[in-house]
Amino acid sequence: MLPAVGQGALAIECRSSDAELKALLQTINDPDTEITVRAERALLKRLNGSCQVPIAALCKRRADTKLELTGLVASVDGKEVFKTRRIGENPEELGVEAAEELLHQGAGTVLKRLGSDPNAR
Repeated sequence: MLPAVGQGALAIECRSSDAELKALLQTINDPDTEITVRAERALLKRLNGSCQVPIAALCKRRADTKLELTGLVASVDGKEVFKTRRIGENPEELGVEAAEELLHQGAGTVLKRLGSDPNAR
């Protein structure tokens, strides 16, 4: 079972103009978590998803330093499941590529039924 996008990651927001606070927060940032969550969130954004839509994603950094992203869209009853796995280096591109593959498989029909039109960007 795949988790929801960003599951288990903690994010802290601050004013973009507060350079001192941003520098302080950077000291507790985990670069691998940041980059993998960026890939997961790119998938979610391309699908126009929200926490109300059954979209799951998990990105991991591989031993060769590439990213491996697994994404999934399912109908609420679980009868329709679309899944993909992609490998790449750029987290945003990887997320979009995975989302496009899910749409190519037919996930857009499930998303539209749930009120989340992936073309309404």
